[in-house]
Amino acid sequence: MIQRPASPSQPQVGNGAMPPTVLVVDDDPSLREALSSLFRSVGTRVELFGSAPELLNSRLPDGPSCLVLDIRLPEVSGLEFQTQLSKAGIHLPIIFMTGHGDIPMSVRAMKAGAVDFLTKPFRDQDILDAVAGALERDRQRRDKDRALSEMQSLLSTLTPRERQVMAFVATGLMNKQIAGEMQLSEITVKIHRGRLMKKMGARTLADLVKMAGALGIDAPGK
Repeated sequence: MIQRPASPSQPQVGNGAMPPTVLVVDDDPSLREALSSLFRSVGTRVELFGSAPELLNSRLPDGPSCLVLDIRLPEVSGLEFQTQLSKAGIHLPIIFMTGHGDIPMSVRAMKAGAVDFLTKPFRDQDILDAVAGALERDRQRRDKDRALSEMQSLLSTLTPRERQVMAFVATGLMNKQIAGEMQLSEITVKIHRGRLMKKMGARTLADLVKMAGALGIDAPGK
């Protein structure tokens, strides 16, 4: 089975962020080692696997990562492995490599979310550029997921009334209108809004509206 990333308590490096990691899956030992040397030469961590099952039985990195994956592998093909990862809810950016690729195969890979498709032999700079882009994409996804998780934690601290007020604020209603909808006094609505903005860490009304949108909060009754 696929093992999830290690817990945040795992030792970290540098400024506290986990280093980027490239996962290479290819059944050619010489290519694996060549890619390992190339990626390490630019300061990137590398983990090597000879097949998809090897990676499936490993622990995924807890920092920005991408997968450099051969299209033709023993037991499970690269395209089949891409499908398995998607079904498992693992969204690693994938760069496919192939010596036998064709247009339908590359189209299928890209439609399924691959970030690049390189035909062997490829230039060192081509794979380095592809990996840099994939790692940046994964870094942005992780940052977005982390921010959403933090907002969800803050949301859980709101009272039911405060959640209602936040939902109405997100629709653009003024305090007086919200008071009418909730059958409360306007001053009470102002108090609820002030408290919920403080709890959510929203400095402005625009910040609060953005948070509500990110959290998928709809107007009450929808």
